[in-house]
Amino acid sequence: MTLCCFSNMTLIYQLIVAALVLTLGEVLSFPLGLEKRDSVACGYQSCHPTVPGMLNVHLVPHTHDDVGWLKTVDQYFYGDRNDIQHAGVQYILDSVVDQLLKNPDRRFIYVETAFFYRWWKQQSSSMQQTVKQLVNEGRLEFVNGGWCMSDEAATHYSAVIDQMTLGLRFLNETFGACGRPRVAWHIDPFGHAREHASLFSQMGYDGFFFGRLDYQDRDSRRSKKEQELLWRASDSLPAPMADLFTGILPNGYNPPTGFCWDQLCNDPPIRDDPELEDYNVDDVVQRFLQIANKQAEVYKTNHIIMTMGSDFQYENANLWYKNLDKLLLHVNSQQAKGSKVNVLYSTPSCYLQELHRANRTWPLKMDDFFPYADDAHNFWTGYFTSRPALKRYERISNSNLQTCNQLEVLGGAASRKGPFGEGDSQTLRKAMAVAQHHDAVSGTAKQHVTNDYARKLADGWQRCQVLVSNSLASLSGSSAPRIYCDLLNVSVCPLTESSKKFSVTVYNPLARPVVWPVRLPVYGSAYLIKDPKGNSVDSQVLSVSKATREVRRNRGHAANELVFQVQAPPLGYTTYSVSSLQGRPSSAASPKRGAPTSIQNKFLQVNFDPDTGLISGLSNLETKQSINLTQNFYWYNASDGKNSESKQPSGAYIFRPNSTVPFVISRVAQTETIQTSVVQEVRQWFSPWVSQVVRLYADSRALELEWTVGPLPVSDGLGKEVITRLDSSIKTSEMFYTDSNGREILQRRKDFRPTWQLKQSEPIAGNYYPINTRAFIKDDVDQLTVVTDRSQGGGSIQNGSLEIMLHRRLLYDDYRGVGEPLNEVSNIFPEGLVVRGRFMLSLDRPDSAADIYRPLGQEEVLQPLLSFTDGDLNGNTQLEFTGLKAALPPAVHLLTLSQWDADSVLLRLEHQFQISESKLNSQPVTVNLQKLFSTLNVLGISELNLSANQWKDEMTRLSWTPEKEEKPYLKILEDPSAWEVTLRPMEIRTFLVRVSFK
Repeated sequence: MTLCCFSNMTLIYQLIVAALVLTLGEVLSFPLGLEKRDSVACGYQSCHPTVPGMLNVHLVPHTHDDVGWLKTVDQYFYGDRNDIQHAGVQYILDSVVDQLLKNPDRRFIYVETAFFYRWWKQQSSSMQQTVKQLVNEGRLEFVNGGWCMSDEAATHYSAVIDQMTLGLRFLNETFGACGRPRVAWHIDPFGHAREHASLFSQMGYDGFFFGRLDYQDRDSRRSKKEQELLWRASDSLPAPMADLFTGILPNGYNPPTGFCWDQLCNDPPIRDDPELEDYNVDDVVQRFLQIANKQAEVYKTNHIIMTMGSDFQYENANLWYKNLDKLLLHVNSQQAKGSKVNVLYSTPSCYLQELHRANRTWPLKMDDFFPYADDAHNFWTGYFTSRPALKRYERISNSNLQTCNQLEVLGGAASRKGPFGEGDSQTLRKAMAVAQHHDAVSGTAKQHVTNDYARKLADGWQRCQVLVSNSLASLSGSSAPRIYCDLLNVSVCPLTESSKKFSVTVYNPLARPVVWPVRLPVYGSAYLIKDPKGNSVDSQVLSVSKATREVRRNRGHAANELVFQVQAPPLGYTTYSVSSLQGRPSSAASPKRGAPTSIQNKFLQVNFDPDTGLISGLSNLETKQSINLTQNFYWYNASDGKNSESKQPSGAYIFRPNSTVPFVISRVAQTETIQTSVVQEVRQWFSPWVSQVVRLYADSRALELEWTVGPLPVSDGLGKEVITRLDSSIKTSEMFYTDSNGREILQRRKDFRPTWQLKQSEPIAGNYYPINTRAFIKDDVDQLTVVTDRSQGGGSIQNGSLEIMLHRRLLYDDYRGVGEPLNEVSNIFPEGLVVRGRFMLSLDRPDSAADIYRPLGQEEVLQPLLSFTDGDLNGNTQLEFTGLKAALPPAVHLLTLSQWDADSVLLRLEHQFQISESKLNSQPVTVNLQKLFSTLNVLGISELNLSANQWKDEMTRLSWTPEKEEKPYLKILEDPSAWEVTLRPMEIRTFLVRVSFK
C-alpha cells in the first residue's frame, strides 16, 4: 500500500499519518489479505489435484441466473411467475449450500452478485458463517463477481466499471480475499468487446471464459486448436497491462449432450445398482469417455473443462450432485482398467491454473469478437439498436448517477441529509448496475421486464434528486425548492412554461469547462437572461416545431422554446436568471418555408440541395476542408422467416433484412428554416413518421442532427428497421471505424475478419457493428465523425458511406427465447413507440480529429444537469461554484468521484486519448492530486486496481506467453512525486483518497 503525505512534517503529524495508514487499510474492511486466516485454502490453493499423463476433465457445477430477461429481477429471485419460466434464485442458493455441506469434494461457482447480495441479507448469522467457511475452503467460489454479467455491445465502459465495483466491493467486504474472483466469466453475452477484456485485465483477473462466438470462427479455432488464446486488448497500454488469457467453452455454457441432471432436464439419471434391469453405468461411462476424448482433440493441453449446469439450474441441487458424484466414481474407476481419463470437481480458476502450469505458448488476438452469428443467416446484430429509448434512458441515467456521486462528495454530509430529506445514491447505483445486464440495455428482455428496468432507473433518480438538491442547497446557500425537468428533449417543463421569472442552475460533471445550449419551453416571446455576474446573455425564442408538438402529445403545451448558451465551470455549477419581458415586442423567430443554400458559423458550413432539401455538403472553414455529403433515411424490410434460404426472422437479437437495398423513405424533404445569431435550424420532414432538425449553434465545432422516428407503420404487415445513411466523397476503401464500449477505436473492414476467413452470407447484417459513442470514415485527407447519444448498430456497406440504425419494429419473434416480437407500444404511444435522438457530426483532418470528437463524446455521455428554482433567489446565494482548483488538462477525464466511506472518496482519472491519436494530446500527463480540489483537503492517497478491490501494489496476475510477440513491452512510467500521478494514453488510475473539508 502506498501512502502520500507532506514532506515536512512535525512528529505529531507523522503520528497522524501513521494512523492514517491503518485507517486506509481498513476502508475496504479486511478483504486485502491483511486479516489473519486460519486453515483457509481458497482460490488456487483449494484446487483438487490432477493426474499427470492423463486427460483431466474439470467438471464445473454452475448456474446461469439472468438479472432479468423473461421475468423481472424480483420475479427471478423469488421464483414468481413460473408460468413464464420456472426459476427461483433463492431456492438455488439454498439448495446448493445444503449439498456442498454433504461432500467436501463438491464445488460450485456463483456469478451474479445482485442475486447473491439479496439472498445473503436474508440469511441468519449462523448460515452466513457456514457460507463463509465454504468460501474460505474454496468449495463455493465466486467468478466474475460484478453486480451482473454485463452486455458487451451496448454498454459504456464507465457503467461497466461501476457495476463491477459494486459487486466486487460487496464480496470483498463480506468474504475478504477468498471472495475475490480470479476469473471473468461471460458465458452468455452475444459477442465480446475488446475493451471488456482490457477492463478485466486491469481489474486483476487472471483469465476470461466465454461461451458464444461466431460459428465460423469456432470451426476455425477448433481446427487449429486455438480456442484458448491470449487477448491483447489495447493498442495503447503497454503489455501485459491489457493482456488477458481467454478461453472459449466447448458447449456454450451447457453440459455435454446426455449429461444434464437438473429438474429442468430430461436426461436419464445414473442407475448404478447392478441387480436392477435398467443398470446403465457402462453406457454412461462409455459415452462420457467418448465425449471427453473428442473434446480433447480440439484443445491444446491434457486438461479440458465441462460446464455442468445452465439457466437457473440447481434449484434441486441434489439431483445434480448425486449424479455427478456417481459419474466421478465410475469414470475414475476405469483407470484401474487402463483408462487415461481423470474426472474431478473443479472451478474455472482451478482449470486456469492447470493451463498456466502447462507452460505453453498461446495464439495472440488483437481485435474483438463482433459480430456474432450462430448460423449462416443468424447475425446477432439487431440488439445493437433494439429498444433505442431504453438505451438512451440508460445513458442519461449514467450521467445522472455520476452527477449524484460527485455532488454527494462536494456537498459532504449535508447532501445526504439536508433540507429536502435524506438523499440516496445507492438506489440509482444498483439500478444502473442491473441495467448493464446482457438482457437489459441490450434490449433483449420481454416488454414487462424492460418496463421494470426503466422503473428502477426512475426510482433511483428520484432518490438522487433529493441528494442533488441538498448538495446544491449546501453549496449555494439557498434552500429554495428545485425542480428537475426530465422531458426537455420534447420541450416539456411545467415550471418554465408557467413562470415569469425563474433561475436555471447548470451543473457540469466534466473536469473542464463546457459551453452548452439550453432549450426551454416557454409561452412568452421575449426574455432577459443574465449570467452569474449580471451580464445579459444573447438568447432567442423559437417556435416549437411540428415534430416536437406531435411527439410530446398532451404532456406540455408551450408554443415556443427559449434558446441560449451557458458556460459551466469544471465539476461545478453556474446559475442563470430568466425573466419574461412582458409588453416588449416579440423576439420570437418564425420559420421560413424551404431550405437555405447553406448555414454556417465560424467553424462549419453546411450546404443544402435546393431541389431536395437534403444536406449536400459539409465544410470545415478553419482547415479549409470540403466534402460532398448527402444524408437521408431508409428502412430495411425485416425478414419474416418465410423465404427459401432460411426460416430465420428479424427479432430483438437478430438483424436479417429481406434485401441488400433499403427502401428510401423520401427522396425529398419538406423544409423550413430559422436563422438567428444564437442558432440556425433547418427542419426537415421526410414522412409522417420521420423528421429531423439540422442544427448549428453559434460557437459549435459540430453539426447537430436531431432525428425523430416513429411510430413505425406496420399495417402493411412488414416489420421495419430504420436507418440514416451518410454518403460522402471520402475514399474509405471498404473500411470504417467504431469505438469499443466508448474507449479505443477499432478498424472495421467490409466482409472481413482479421483472424479467420469469412464466408459472408448476410451482406448487410454481417457487416454491422456496435457503435457505443462514435464511428467515423476517413481517408488520407478527411475524417467524418459521428458522435451518438446512445448505443446503436451501424456499418459501412458502400465506400464513402456510413449508416446507423435508429429504430426497429418487428412482427415476429426470432426464436432466441424471448418469446415475443420487438413491437414496442406505450400508454402515450399506443400506435407504436416514437424515439428521438441526436448525432453530432464533425469534419476534421485525421491526425487531429480526436481533439474534437473525444471531448465531444464525453459531453454526450456526461451532459450538464439542469435544475430550476421559481422566482428570485435570495441575495446571498452563491451563483457559481467549481469543485476544482483548475480544470484538468484536455487529455485527462475525471471518470469517478464518489463517496466511499465517511471521510474517503473513490477517485478515477483517465487519459482519454489513444497513443498516436493526437499530436497534441496523445502524450503522458501528470496531475497533482493534492492540488486537485478547491473545497477538499487531500490527506492521503492509496492506489487501487481498476475495480477498487485490491491495492495496486498487491495485485499480481498469472503471466502468459504469446506464440508470436507483436510488439515489445513498454517501460512503465514512474510518478514524479508522491502526490503527482502520471497518466499514459488510455490509462485509468484508481485511488482511495482520504479527505476533509476546508
